[in-house]
Amino acid sequence: MTVADRAESIESAEQLAVVWRAMVLDRDPEADVRDLPGIAVRWADCRFAFWNCVTLTDVGGDARLLGRRLRQAADIMRAKRHPGFLWLFDGLLDDEARSALGAAAERAGLAYAFPGTGMAGDLLPLPEPVHPDLSFVRVTTDEHLRAYADINSRGYGFPLADGRDGLLGSTLWKTEVHAYLGMRGDVPVTCAGTFAADGRLFVALVATVPEWQRRGYGEAVTRKALYEGGRATGLTRATLHATAAGAPVYPRIGFVPNSPIRFYGLRG
Repeated sequence: MTVADRAESIESAEQLAVVWRAMVLDRDPEADVRDLPGIAVRWADCRFAFWNCVTLTDVGGDARLLGRRLRQAADIMRAKRHPGFLWLFDGLLDDEARSALGAAAERAGLAYAFPGTGMAGDLLPLPEPVHPDLSFVRVTTDEHLRAYADINSRGYGFPLADGRDGLLGSTLWKTEVHAYLGMRGDVPVTCAGTFAADGRLFVALVATVPEWQRRGYGEAVTRKALYEGGRATGLTRATLHATAAGAPVYPRIGFVPNSPIRFYGLRG
């Protein structure tokens, strides 16, 4: 791994910690938001599992340190009421720790859940996006926010109540996040948001309802959120964390993959 690759992996992990601090405290001002040695806790303890997050922050630690951190992270997760994820950025690990990761996670009682990818790019400003099927509406009302939550629940396979528990009642998502719905007529079918954090625009909670996927809707609404966020803030660099489903979309916008991300939950 080059110095530049390591630096982008650090950036990706730091963006998670900065953005999730705001998101989790917006959900619950009494949420568990702590920066411990080697571990950042961002845990709303709500039904929306993405807002229940622990991530490791050591850079280049060896296999022994990794094992200790994984056990500590699992203990934190076990103490919570609602399940969530450990986000682990591959680019922060040295080769020895990366080789030992699978066995160390198993010993800690963690089960691999799904993959992701950190991405970033100096890609703003973008031209104003258009899509022949869509119009775009900024999220400014409770009705908009409910539609945004429901699209995420349907897109990621959560119960509707889980997404609503994560977003309904938020002021942040109606004011500081440049969150947009993509509309087919009067039906919301896709969504994306951008949030200014530490000199970058972070792309968050992009989703499309399953029956309208693979039509370019997610890319179009992401471009819209980036366009409006960039125009409002003047920022030129953007970051995101992509799931496997979204990973092919973002390089078309100008994002470059950096660190693989592994998501873990508690085993059994």
